[in-house]
Amino acid sequence: MRTPDGRECPYYYADIQRWHTGHEECRLLEAPGDTAQWTSTLCATCPVPAIRRANACPTLKLHARIGRRPPRFWEKPRMLVSASCSKSGGAVANPYSGCGQCHEALTFIIPEE
Repeated sequence: MRTPDGRECPYYYADIQRWHTGHEECRLLEAPGDTAQWTSTLCATCPVPAIRRANACPTLKLHARIGRRPPRFWEKPRMLVSASCSKSGGAVANPYSGCGQCHEALTFIIPEE
């Protein structure tokens, strides 16, 4: 579904009836404290739509919480996203590229002339 800032996110849900938005939620958040604190303005700084565009691996599991990045206490709360792979069973350092074990690297073979 399209978020209020115009990006496509698979975890955003809004109950829209005749151009009136009733109930909005982020289905990626799991903790009850985070779901109560969530507003649709957090979608503007959320990295999940960009991660899903860059990596469509079905074994990549995203986990999100609302907070501030550690050294920047002056920033507003934002979505902090971590990733894990259900196939390799470990944490993923860079969710944009994946764990590196699920998909083989492409090898191009160019015939000699």
